[in-house]
Amino acid sequence: MDLLNVREENRPWGKFREFTFERKSTVKMIFVKTGESLSLQYHAKRSEFWRVVQGTPEITIGEKVVKAKVGDEFFFPIGTNHRISAPDGEVEVLEISIGEFDEKDIVRLEDKYGRS
Repeated sequence: MDLLNVREENRPWGKFREFTFERKSTVKMIFVKTGESLSLQYHAKRSEFWRVVQGTPEITIGEKVVKAKVGDEFFFPIGTNHRISAPDGEVEVLEISIGEFDEKDIVRLEDKYGRS
């Protein structure tokens, strides 16, 4: 299983958090409109790390739904069902994918837009 090894180091000016180091990764921002949601999905070739940047999304992790807030972080190993929903306002989430990134590696279990 591909794991995210977050490393934190203190410096005189504060600290830094390192999410990937010499690993194959893709970084993107996800913007979800009010009332919308991503499909309930999983990936066979990558794991994902999410950090909520704006809004109060509902995050699905496996069978559990969590009401998140700015600063909350989530990690989804390969094969874990996950989704972002924005019931109460627009949401921004930082995503770091670790492993082989390909938009075709989305296995949709539920999708309100009719995509399979």
